[in-house]
Amino acid sequence: MSTTVMSLKTDKEIKEKAQKLAKKMGFPLGTLINAFLRQFIRDKAVNFSMEPIIPMSKALEKELGRIEKDIKKGKNISPAFSNADNAIDYLDNAKV
Repeated sequence: MSTTVMSLKTDKEIKEKAQKLAKKMGFPLGTLINAFLRQFIRDKAVNFSMEPIIPMSKALEKELGRIEKDIKKGKNISPAFSNADNAIDYLDNAKV
């Protein structure tokens, strides 16, 4: 793989924050930029999320923990269905 130098302009504060976060995550900033560029080429799209990350509530965290335990025990899990009619029959006859 041959490499080349790319020069781009960005706000100093953005660069510093990005470098700090990348370092905290164990990556050089250049590695993350290359990953973004590869994804851009592969997907031919740019995906930005302006939604803030909403922390999980304690109640949801507790419920997900209960669900994970059920999954490990094979409890409260429906079978796989090969068609919609079988799924509807299963739901119609489910004991609640």
